[in-house]
Amino acid sequence: MSAVLTSHIASDEPRVLVVDGSKVARRMIEQVLRSELPNVVVMSCETGEQAKQHLEAGVVDLVTMALTLPDMDGFELARYIREHTPQAYIPIIVVSGSVTEMLETRGMSDDVTDYFDKALGFAALGEFIRGYISAQTSADGQVLYVEDSKVVALATRRMLEKYGLKVTHVVSVEDALALVDTAKAQGGGPGADLILTDVYLKGGLTGKELLEHIRGPYGYSKGQLPILVMTADDNPANQAALLRAGANDLVSKPVEERLLITKLLFQLRVGKNFRQTQSTRA
Repeated sequence: MSAVLTSHIASDEPRVLVVDGSKVARRMIEQVLRSELPNVVVMSCETGEQAKQHLEAGVVDLVTMALTLPDMDGFELARYIREHTPQAYIPIIVVSGSVTEMLETRGMSDDVTDYFDKALGFAALGEFIRGYISAQTSADGQVLYVEDSKVVALATRRMLEKYGLKVTHVVSVEDALALVDTAKAQGGGPGADLILTDVYLKGGLTGKELLEHIRGPYGYSKGQLPILVMTADDNPANQAALLRAGANDLVSKPVEERLLITKLLFQLRVGKNFRQTQSTRA
């Protein structure tokens, strides 16, 4: 395995395994990956057992899979990958047409790295996967960061600013809403490109209530103002409640830098693409 790994790294060709029972879905994903990531090596298969054979045969840098496969549950395959692949941590992306509904009813799995909603369009899938196999070193965007722990806030802010992001940090939901109010009154939209928030904070409002205010009375959609929620709560019901309230995505605490940055930069691109589309229509 070490010889294979050394040879693979030298070739600088990321290898993506696509696992889906639908031939049409596999073909579409393959076409997108080859178009958006010209140097990628795409392998595809229909079943979980076939996926296991690919994983045993050599190095795989990332796996995309449907949640339901002809011979097993997608979570079962994810668990197998975590327990049996003798290499570094492999990102596992579930590609589904009903991500939010699936997460709300079935909960998240620690074995799955991330979830991609087909509703975003397959063109976005290439960008999404690029974030995992070709990490960005810089970005631009305004992040409104809500966190009441000084230690956590300092570390996370430095993490974000290292990539060139502009960060406005507040310690409560009330402070965050005041900034959104001011920006809205001045005609500048929400005043941020993305909100990153903890769940339990100082003051009377929680991160879930921040979601409810932004998606409800303020009327900002997930495209207009993406919201990424950091939580140490691994209760599936509580996670589902955050998604139903309007979170674009969740990040588990303690935060792993690459995962946070990948998710955050992707959501920034979602917001940017949404605004560009709206501007074109206008």
